[in-house]
Amino acid sequence: MRRTITGFSNPTVKFLRSLREKKHRRREGKFLAEGLRLLTDARASGVVPEILAMASGRPAHPLLDELEAAVSAANGDVIEMDEDILAKVTGKENPQAVAGVFAEFDTSLARLDRSASPIWLVAQALRDPGNLGTMLRTGDAVGAGGLILIDDCADPFSVEAVRASMGAIFTQHLAIARWEEFLPWLRDGAGQLVAASLREPTDYRAAHYEAPCFLLVGNESQGLPEAYEAECDLRVTIPMRGRADSLNAAVAGAVLAYEALAKLEA
Repeated sequence: MRRTITGFSNPTVKFLRSLREKKHRRREGKFLAEGLRLLTDARASGVVPEILAMASGRPAHPLLDELEAAVSAANGDVIEMDEDILAKVTGKENPQAVAGVFAEFDTSLARLDRSASPIWLVAQALRDPGNLGTMLRTGDAVGAGGLILIDDCADPFSVEAVRASMGAIFTQHLAIARWEEFLPWLRDGAGQLVAASLREPTDYRAAHYEAPCFLLVGNESQGLPEAYEAECDLRVTIPMRGRADSLNAAVAGAVLAYEALAKLEA
């Protein structure tokens, strides 16, 4: 059943706003996603929000009607509020007409099935939520099994990362681990670990990739620690023809993913 909120001081509004902060997301185990397309992608992936917040006076849309029906059928909470209240919730001056609250996913390595895809993306100490979201989108585009975040990365459940993922947060498996957890897990089964590197690398187009292939990119400014690179089965580089000394981390991951996929499917 739909209910209406008219005040900024409403407890539900305060709860929704709190999910913009990592400490509150961790405490509640919830995250916020905004936009009809993103929430529709979530529903298509079998996930519906626990709370659906909609701007009053919004234009009618069949997808929004279907989303509201799905939330109601799952005994979720459907809320209508003025656009300026929704703007406070999302932190955007011009918010999209709908936002949803979702339960955070299980991000353990144990839930991953490495045989589910020939390619997996791995990011170490990735700090920019936009890059994180872009890597999720890349994983979705190439049919990767998912994205594994190593060490201290940006929060994948932040509003910024979720928005940047364009719905891929719901289509890609996501795992979070320390390096000392990830490496034993990887070596306990099949898997080639390939690092984007400048240390004695092979040209990425001449490299031999093996499935399942785990493509590892490092921090945006510092790259991968040398000790991590030493543990990799293969180190590859993308030639630079201009004056810039490196590609954006997420872009590099995309370039490597498409090349590896082409070789594995050949």
